[in-house]
Formats: sequence, C-alpha cells, structure tokens
Amino acid sequence: MSILSNLLAYETPAYNSFTLPIGDGFEIYYYAICIVLGIAVATCFATLLMHRRNISMDVVLLCFIVCVPCAIVGARLYSCVSEGLPPAQWLDFDSMRNGGLSIMGGILGGAIGAIVLCLIKRWNFFRITDCIVPAFALAQSIGRWGNYFNQEVYGGVVENPALQFFPFSVLIESDGQWHYAFFFYESVLNFIWFIVLFLIAWNMVKKPNGILTGLFFFFYGLVRSVMEPLRDPSYQYGGGVEVNSSLVAAYVLIALGIVVIAAALIYNKVKEGKFIGSAAGDPYALGRFDPAANDDKPLYTSINYATRLYEKGLLPQEPPASDREERDAAGGK
Repeated sequence: MSILSNLLAYETPAYNSFTLPIGDGFEIYYYAICIVLGIAVATCFATLLMHRRNISMDVVLLCFIVCVPCAIVGARLYSCVSEGLPPAQWLDFDSMRNGGLSIMGGILGGAIGAIVLCLIKRWNFFRITDCIVPAFALAQSIGRWGNYFNQEVYGGVVENPALQFFPFSVLIESDGQWHYAFFFYESVLNFIWFIVLFLIAWNMVKKPNGILTGLFFFFYGLVRSVMEPLRDPSYQYGGGVEVNSSLVAAYVLIALGIVVIAAALIYNKVKEGKFIGSAAGDPYALGRFDPAANDDKPLYTSINYATRLYEKGLLPQEPPASDREERDAAGGK
C-alpha cells in the first residue's frame, strides 16, 4: 500500500511500514517518517524564530546537533524505564523504530542537552528555548500521527455506532473495536498551541526571556494530565500500574511552567525595575546571546525584529556596518 493511501485511510492503516528494494528489503516505518518529518519541520520554524530574534545560524546548527540526539536518547531511556524493560532490550532497534520512544523523555533529554550547551557557550538558556518550544509543539503535533500508524495512544471503547468514525474514533485491529482517537485530539491541540506560541514569539520582543518556555511546559503538562488518565491502561506509561509515571511527569511540567514564568517575571522586576521590559536601559530581549562577545551585532535583515527597532530609533546601539564597510575599514577588498 502506498504512503499516500495509508495517510488518507478512513478507518485504520492496513500496514505501518513499507519496504525499500535495497538488498533483501529494508523496512521503513511510517512512525519513523512522522518523527523525522516533525523534527525537520520544527527545526525550520525554530531557525526562523532565532533569526527573528537576532540569534546566529551557528547557534541554530549547534543546538540541532546537540539537542536532537539528547532528546532521542532521553525519549528511549524514559520509555524503557517507565515500561520496565530490562537493560538488555534498551538498544533493541526494532523496538525503537516501532514506537519505543517517549515524548516526556524527549523533552527531558533535549532540555538537559540545551542546559549543558548554554552553560558551556555562556548563552542565555531561555532566550534559546523561547525560540525552540513553539517548534517543539509543532513537532509533537506531527509526530503524534506515528501513533496512528502504530495503533497506539487511544482511549476507551466507543460504544455508540454514530460516533464510530475517524477522526473522532479509530478502529484498532488488535481487538476489532473503535476507540477514542486520543492521538488525533492531542495532535490538534498541539498544533493550535504551536500557532499561539509562534505568533507570540514572532511579535514579543521585550524582556524577560523564559515566558514562552514556561507557557509551553504548563500547557503541555495540562494536556497530558487530562489525556493520560483517559487512555487505554495498556498504553499508559507504566503499564497502568498504581503510579503512572507519565501522569506524574505531566504534573511536574505544570508546576515547572508556573515556576519558570513567575521566576522570569520576578527576576526581571528585580533587575530591570519592571515585570515586562525595562524601566531603564534596553527593554528588549534581542541582545547578545553570548555575554562575553561584546561585538555581537544584530543580523540586520528584513526578518530580524532588531532591524525595525533600529529604523525606529528604539535601540541605543548604532546599526552595524555592512560586510563591505568592515572589509574596507580593515584594508581588505
């Protein structure tokens, strides 16, 4: 069956993979395609936001190189630990390709990688993450469709025949019954939240950094705290045992989001004299990403918000010289 026909399947996919004519045949899971597509699209939007907020492309590439592998490792470890898999199965390739990853672990692993990177490079952690979290919501929205092909992340049985249709419910082949399509609900909610966060990030240029990061943690934790108890017990992380690790993690994310937002506002009030912006000095969150680099200048392009602020005379610094002017000043050609 072709990829397109699977994507447009009305009830449930007949297959969750296809085979490439390489050697004896190499099987590609649609789950993996959804995950990779989500990462690729999210990286493009994160890059756009970073450029908008005057962050160099070098930073974008380095964050991608470090954070994506950390997120994958975290997603796998969290899934293995929460499902009680023995260490000997943690590196099972087929298990990873067929759904053995946890988004909660991905968030944790990616965050740890970003924290370490920002500490080493002396970057403002929240300035970076405020550009990443909107795109992360989009990646999660796209990646949830991998659960559609794997027939997982669904709710209880839908008894009413009038409601047995996709996308309200999905037919699960393992038991031949219609279940609430929780993967679809969460995909839509994350897409809506991506649009909200992206628009805020695109237009909000005042200090403090960290508000968007806190909002993402709070909203995602809230969604998962509602969805997780309603999922079929066999597909709850922790196997439906007394303590649902994913539900606990959702509550932690809600609390973390509140703490991050409150801390960012209070810190800005103490340092800048206002909760939002600055009573004295530069009120914008578009400044240096490296405190040690005094010559870090705005990218000064039509996309970069700093360009508009310069044109309106709202930034204290002088507009940066063009590359040609800098070379001429240095005696080059």
